[in-house]
Amino acid sequence: MDSLITAAARALAAGDPLGALNRVALRDDAPALALRGIAMAQLGDLVRAKALLRSAARAFGPREAVARARCVVAEAEIALVSRDLTWPAKALDAARATLEAHGDRVNAAHARYLEVRRLLLIGRLDQAEHLLADLDPTPFPPALRTAHELVVAGIAMRRLRTETARAALTRAEDAARRAGIPGLTAEVESAARILATPAARLMARGMERPLLLEEVEALQTTSVLVVDACRHVVRNAGTVVSLARRPVLFALARALAEAWPGDVPRGTLVARAFRAKHADESHRARLRVEVGRLRATLRTLAGVSATKRGFVLVPRHAGEIVVLARPVEEPHAAVLAFLADGESWSSSALALALGASQRTVQRALDALAAADKVQSFGRGRARRWMTPPVPGFTTTLLLPAPLPGD
Repeated sequence: MDSLITAAARALAAGDPLGALNRVALRDDAPALALRGIAMAQLGDLVRAKALLRSAARAFGPREAVARARCVVAEAEIALVSRDLTWPAKALDAARATLEAHGDRVNAAHARYLEVRRLLLIGRLDQAEHLLADLDPTPFPPALRTAHELVVAGIAMRRLRTETARAALTRAEDAARRAGIPGLTAEVESAARILATPAARLMARGMERPLLLEEVEALQTTSVLVVDACRHVVRNAGTVVSLARRPVLFALARALAEAWPGDVPRGTLVARAFRAKHADESHRARLRVEVGRLRATLRTLAGVSATKRGFVLVPRHAGEIVVLARPVEEPHAAVLAFLADGESWSSSALALALGASQRTVQRALDALAAADKVQSFGRGRARRWMTPPVPGFTTTLLLPAPLPGD
C-alpha cells in the first residue's frame, strides 16, 4: 500500500474525510475508490458513497477477499445510516466471516456491531443482546469501544435500565474523547440527552406531569395499578395483562383509569371505545359485552363496577390507578417517533421497524406530509422520508420493544 493510501486511511480513521479526499480524490484504483467512498459517506453523500464502494469491490481482484469484505461492511454501514433496513444481512454475515477467517478482528467486530444496531432499530432486543454478549470490547480501538457502549446503552434504555444506560454512556463518552472524532462525540451527547428528556406523561386524578425515563422505570416497581398507553398493557406488582391486540378493551381501560376514582358515563365510554358520536341501543348492548370482557381480562388486577350513570374501575390490590401516556399523542405518533432521529427513512424500513404493512405506513406518511410534519425526497424505491427532530420528548417508549415482564 502506497504512502498516499496509508495517509488517507489514517485521515478517515481520525474523522477527517476532507484530508483523505485531498490525497486520493483523483485516483481510480481500487483502494482509492474504497477510501473515497468512505470519505463521501462521512460527508453525507450516501448515494455517491455507495456507488464508489461498489466500484471498489468490483475493482479488487479475486485474491483480495479481505478488501472486498471491507467494502461490503462499509456499504452495510451506509445502508444502516440511510435506514435501508432491507439491505441483505447475509452479505454482511459472509463479509464478517471472511474478515474473521483472515484475522481482521477489528473490522469483523465492526460488522457485528452493525448487525446488532440493525436489530436494535427494529426492536429485536433479545437477538441484539445475544450477539452483543459474544463481543469483548477491551482489545478494540476507542472508536469501536464507543460503538459498543452506545449499543449497550440503547438496549438498556429500551429495557428501562437507566443506571446501566447511564454507566454505558459514561464509558462511551470517555472512549469517544480518546478517539478524538467529533461526530462520535456528538452521537454520544445525543444519546445522553435522552435520559434528561421527558419520556412519558403520568396522568392521575385529573392531573398530568412529564416523566423522565428513570421515573418511568421507578413506576414499574411501585404498587400502583398502571394503565400503560405506551405499551397497551395494564400492570401491577409484576403482573402484566397485555391488551395490545384488543384496542376496544384498552380504550375502555384507559378511559376508566383517567377518570378514577370517579366513574365514566356510558355515552363517554361508547365514544372512546367505538368512536360513535351518538349512542344507540346497539352501542349500549355492545358496551355491556365489552365491559364484561374487560372485567374477565382484568380480574386479577381490578374489577369494573356499574354505577347509575356508567362504570368505575376498582383496583383489587393497588391504592392508586395511573395512566402512563406517550409524550405526544396523535394518530401517527409512532411513525413520527422513528423519523424524529433526524435520519431519512424509506417506507419499507419504517414498516419493518413498526411491524406494520408498507401500505399502512405509506398512508400515515401521506397524512403527515399533508399536515407539513414530514417531508420526502427522491422518487420510487429511492424515496426517503424525514423530519427535523421534535424537541421535548424522546422516542424510547414508542419503539416496538417489550418491557420486562411483558
